[in-house]
Amino acid sequence: MSSQTNLQNEDIDRLIAGTHWDPRSVLGPHSVTVNGTPALVIRTWLPYATQVDILSTQGPPLRMARIHEAGLFEAIAPSEAQVRSYRLRTTQHDGSIVEQSDPYAFPPLLTDFDLHLFGEGTFYKAYESLGAHVRTVDRITGVHFVVWAPNAARVSVVGDFNRWDGRCHPMTNRGATGLWEIFIPDLPEHTLYKYEILARQQDALLVKADPYAQASELRPRTASIVRDLSRYTWHDEAWMTERAQWNPLTAPLSIYEVHLGSWMRVPEEANRWLTYHELAQRLIPYAKDLGYTHLELMPVTEHPFDGSWGYQATGYFAATSRYGPPEDFMAFVDAAHQAGLGVIMDWAPAHFPDDPHGLATFDGTHLYDHADPRLGYHPDWHSRIFNYDRAEVRTFLINSALYWLDKFHIDGLRVDAVASMLYLDYGRKSGEWIPNEYGGRENLGAVTLLKELNVLVHREFPGAITIAEESTSWPGVSRPTYTGGLGFTFKWNMGWMHDMLDYFGHEPVHRRFHQNQITFGLLYAFTENFVLPLSHDEVVHGKRTLLDKMPGDVWQQFANLRALYGYMYGHPGKKMLFMGGEFGQWREWNHDTSLDWHLCDLEPHHGLQRLIRDLNRLYREEPALHEADFDWTGFQWIDFNDADNSVIAYLRKGTTEGNAMVCVCNFTPVPRHGYRIGVPEGGWYREIFNSDAASYGGSNVGNFGGVHSSESPCHAMPHSLTLTLPPLSVLFLKRQPG
Repeated sequence: MSSQTNLQNEDIDRLIAGTHWDPRSVLGPHSVTVNGTPALVIRTWLPYATQVDILSTQGPPLRMARIHEAGLFEAIAPSEAQVRSYRLRTTQHDGSIVEQSDPYAFPPLLTDFDLHLFGEGTFYKAYESLGAHVRTVDRITGVHFVVWAPNAARVSVVGDFNRWDGRCHPMTNRGATGLWEIFIPDLPEHTLYKYEILARQQDALLVKADPYAQASELRPRTASIVRDLSRYTWHDEAWMTERAQWNPLTAPLSIYEVHLGSWMRVPEEANRWLTYHELAQRLIPYAKDLGYTHLELMPVTEHPFDGSWGYQATGYFAATSRYGPPEDFMAFVDAAHQAGLGVIMDWAPAHFPDDPHGLATFDGTHLYDHADPRLGYHPDWHSRIFNYDRAEVRTFLINSALYWLDKFHIDGLRVDAVASMLYLDYGRKSGEWIPNEYGGRENLGAVTLLKELNVLVHREFPGAITIAEESTSWPGVSRPTYTGGLGFTFKWNMGWMHDMLDYFGHEPVHRRFHQNQITFGLLYAFTENFVLPLSHDEVVHGKRTLLDKMPGDVWQQFANLRALYGYMYGHPGKKMLFMGGEFGQWREWNHDTSLDWHLCDLEPHHGLQRLIRDLNRLYREEPALHEADFDWTGFQWIDFNDADNSVIAYLRKGTTEGNAMVCVCNFTPVPRHGYRIGVPEGGWYREIFNSDAASYGGSNVGNFGGVHSSESPCHAMPHSLTLTLPPLSVLFLKRQPG
């Protein structure tokens, strides 16, 4: 039936059927002419109402007439002034009475400029508009919802507040942008919600979590949660100011990689996780005591499956609820900064899972990925690959990255699986992939995304870093975009990691045949800004822990691991170690259980902790070990040819003359007495680090604190040192002034 204000039947039919792209054109207040007289018509659609009254401060209650049995009501006010602002008093089917403001009385909040930026892919603060945000409009507080679903016939916000009924709050479409929005007054923070989407092509009804949600329910529940994060007060001004002046390339960077859910648990309380607050109280002091400069957190973005470790995310803007609300994660980062620790976050833009509440077929189409499985399906992880060629998808991913740096003060992003993003044929056989427009295998959309991301991060957040997990020889990963690079600050040195673990896996008697593995990394060490990673990937899936990879008896296993760590800290490149490696975990990492902390009460596990603490201290205090990590001026071979003894020696140099460090490595269990190496200057060389020290669990063979050089040339140098090389050891020696 039609209304007394000549509302078109087709408008009513589309509204009731849930296919009206602009419900505001029907609902809410509208100026009309009745019998030649200007008036105001107000319509509302309340499926559960039996009676509706308009309450206004300008006049008495105005009863609304039901103009459709589905719950469409209408009233005409003689003048706009009579109902300048109003509320709706609704009598429900169950007899209850509810007062509420009318969502359709409020204008759209997205500006034309917002729509323009979103359309061209430069809406770099879309996270402040898209999603759910607490707003105050005309002195009425509520929640503004915005979602991108260009192929939907209708999108509604559903939640407890409307009985999860998509008929109640249909959103308004903002035209060609594909954005839908609605302001729902009176909704409080912590409201649970999702989007009900009527797919245009399949006529299917989908219920999806908010891609831009700032909080989510704990799995297995999947609703999004309205959160207002603007009220958190930060206390890290000193850190943020100092970070902006920080040069990460010349500063010490020692990273402790952590999975928050298994670093430590509470076994007496059903093996529960620690909360963000508890982690701040335990993890931060622990990492600080060991001398690390940064924590790297495996993904804290919301994810439905624990076994994905966070790398298959459904909430790219939501800190996982496993450990508490997002404000508590803010407090964790804040506490780290106040303790002098940076926080790096793993971020996974390579793929996403196909959980029905997530991004997959979001509006009934392959909105965020490719429909063709040769482009859109990830064979290694059985997940979906983002469509990096779509400006809106790039906006989504870039906004996710910038959001964590902006709102959570994250100091850096370690971008996961970059190689899988860069290559269209990654993990695929011939015929299973589609070349790019030039016939190549490079994913040009991914290249564009990564370059844009790195430019924005370094421009907008001075001192913040980006790290690429990139395992191929793609050129210029950590070179500026203006020189043709991808623009990352650092790149994981996967080649060094594989060479080291393979070399140390050999029995020492056979290492003479593998000397090149120890030295090969120096051929390319300065082609990128490398991080030396001993990550979680190397201690799972039957690979065994670092300690368990080492050959020999238990004493030799610990000695080998101490030597590996010593060589890592002496080698050019920033450092990264996964949790448990610092004390010698025997069992492979299991995301469902805590680390074996009882081992720290035992020697030599405790000794290994002392070694890491001392290495981190030396690394920070000695400029030679970190200032020139990415230039040949910071490194000089003394001798790399002694394969028969599996010994190498080299110099590390800072930017100031006279602060060079002599590093000598003996990778066999045989002590070497009277071993001579060349040095560039004469004097007393103090032994400032010996991985075989008794305090670390070693045999305490060494050089009694240091040695005097002689004027006997050696290794093409004018002076030399005659040393005792402990078994399976690394020595650092430094010339003393005077």
